[in-house]
Amino acid sequence: MYKFKVVEKFVSINGEGKRAGELACFIRLAGCNLHCNYCDTAWANEPHVACELMTSDEIYEYVVGTKVQNVTITGGEPLKDENITELLTKLSSNEYLRIEVETNGSIPITKFGMIADNITFTIDYKLLGSGMTSEMRIENFETARRKDTIKFVVSNHADLLQTKNIIQMYGLDDNSATVYISSAFAEMEPKDIVQFMIENNMNNIKYQLQMHKYIWESDRKGV
Repeated sequence: MYKFKVVEKFVSINGEGKRAGELACFIRLAGCNLHCNYCDTAWANEPHVACELMTSDEIYEYVVGTKVQNVTITGGEPLKDENITELLTKLSSNEYLRIEVETNGSIPITKFGMIADNITFTIDYKLLGSGMTSEMRIENFETARRKDTIKFVVSNHADLLQTKNIIQMYGLDDNSATVYISSAFAEMEPKDIVQFMIENNMNNIKYQLQMHKYIWESDRKGV
């Protein structure tokens, strides 16, 4: 059976998104196809990063054993693994579980979203400050459903302006998906982002802090 490269598995709280503050079981897979300037898990993308090789059945047994309903599949970039559908199908077979896939926005989610109703996506849009804007797949805006999330991570004022323009251009403030703005940790003052939102009448957009980085050290693993 195929074995996934799992660099972390742990139970913590969701630090952001629709279920922020709720317990979640995290499965972090190795490797990413992007190299964002502010990446906070770059260690997980190193070619020879230490990992545990686990089958989809083994990951499923671990997840079920935690007795936690929310499951976050993250990375790295989990959708770059050509066998990820196998894992998502296995996990979603348990209707008790709510599976969230965190993806960097460079891979179309179309074929993955049809696997099961208990799978949702948090889709990044990498702004200019990330250095990866050219890799973004705009069709994900159209594919995202009401239960999915679109996330803009801002590093500076130029990123805020870009976020506002993209939201307006694609009508994301009236889209079915929930739209969040968050800041690359310690890159911008939260009050400055909120003030920008006020000045630009950014209705139906949510600002979020990465809760886990305020509870624990910002570079701590396993949280």
